[in-house]
Amino acid sequence: MSTSYLRAILAVTWKDLTAELRSRELLSAMLVFSVLVLLIFYFALELDVQTRSEITAGALWVTFAFAGTLGLNRSMAIEKDRGCLDGLLLVPVDRSAIYFGKALSNLAFMLAVEAIVLPLYSIMYNVNLFYPGLLGVTLLGSVGYTAVGTLLSAMSVQTRTRDVLLPILLFPVIIPVFVAAVKASGGFLNGAEWSEIIPWVNILLVYDVIFIAVAFMVFDFVIEE
Repeated sequence: MSTSYLRAILAVTWKDLTAELRSRELLSAMLVFSVLVLLIFYFALELDVQTRSEITAGALWVTFAFAGTLGLNRSMAIEKDRGCLDGLLLVPVDRSAIYFGKALSNLAFMLAVEAIVLPLYSIMYNVNLFYPGLLGVTLLGSVGYTAVGTLLSAMSVQTRTRDVLLPILLFPVIIPVFVAAVKASGGFLNGAEWSEIIPWVNILLVYDVIFIAVAFMVFDFVIEE
């Protein structure tokens, strides 16, 4: 991988992060949505301690999924609405650099939201979520989610119904990530044996590698359509 290619990736990522620091439009929407979902779970599911611990993994990933979808939609839509997407396509670099730059910035936004949601959930539900294994699963799941989501958001942003189309395209494809992430997260929270958790972690790893490779190969065609 050449230095110019890496520089192009970092330039796209830095552009998104700088723009977000100025506007605070994307992160604030994701955070408000995440907190709202947590509050709904908190007041709707007045459960005992044991039952709460059993639904923790599912509640977390539901929160991450919906907040992440909101972020993915807005991230690419902002580029389209402001005319920046055409400018990016005119840059004389491999189009996959645009993909990786957008994916990294989307991942940074998602991790920022998770960094607030995890301690907030821990305080609200009195559950310790800071296991190294659980944090690793959260990272792997987030990588897979943003890898697929960035590709599909680039595809849906060209349509008039992009806000509706992205979830329709994304959720069926991302089901393996959510199932594996929920199972692995629940395993760490409930103290399961490593032998029970490792198959789900392997699914996350394989999924991440496959879809990052697929996105690298097809992004040029997707963004041109």
